Amino acid sequence: MLVNDAHGGFRNLLPDEIDPRAQVVQGKPRYLSMVAGVDEPGVAALCMVGYHSRGQGRGILAHTINSFAFARVFLNGQELGEMGIYGALAGDYGVPVAMASGDDAFIEEHRPLFPQTRFVQTKRATGNTSGISLSPQASCAAIRAGVVEALGEGAKLPRPFKLAGPVAVRIQAQTPALADLFCQWPTLRREAGDEVTFEAPTVEAAVRMINCLSAMSTMLR
Repeated sequence: MLVNDAHGGFRNLLPDEIDPRAQVVQGKPRYLSMVAGVDEPGVAALCMVGYHSRGQGRGILAHTINSFAFARVFLNGQELGEMGIYGALAGDYGVPVAMASGDDAFIEEHRPLFPQTRFVQTKRATGNTSGISLSPQASCAAIRAGVVEALGEGAKLPRPFKLAGPVAVRIQAQTPALADLFCQWPTLRREAGDEVTFEAPTVEAAVRMINCLSAMSTMLR
């Protein structure tokens, strides 16, 4: 079992508090980012714990990858948040998303994309930075029960979420200045004051490019 530390600097978890049967994936940069490890032998399913609405969504801490850099991200014309983007990257490796947890807005957004995934609601959004949450103990219990239901004996795994390549990527940047910066990369096209596009042969290539743009954005902070 792999536990992927996948928020911020990707060094948030306390390794000595992880179940000793697990291995921990930490640190960045890494090519598969939030789903690093799905390419390891024997990985059959992915559980996404503590996810949120996409950028411009109504959920708690709604954003997509980098709230400073990106307002909205579209792959093949479909607006996606982090679950959609990284669920598609896992799908490229034949790995489905079996369970995901987050607030009610996150679940409402993503259930149509992942109809067979077991969703666990741990809080209710009342704004971008406000909500009503279960206690940590109740959240952990609900997540554990969701994982057991999704992966327990007799459970049927969902189909992997896949996007056909080549992948057309459209990004609405948070500002025209960021779009100026992103277009320093020669293969990007400027479509509007705050929008850029590019094509990638695979979802993995698209994600790696998006994460490069995210890293570039730090020079304008």
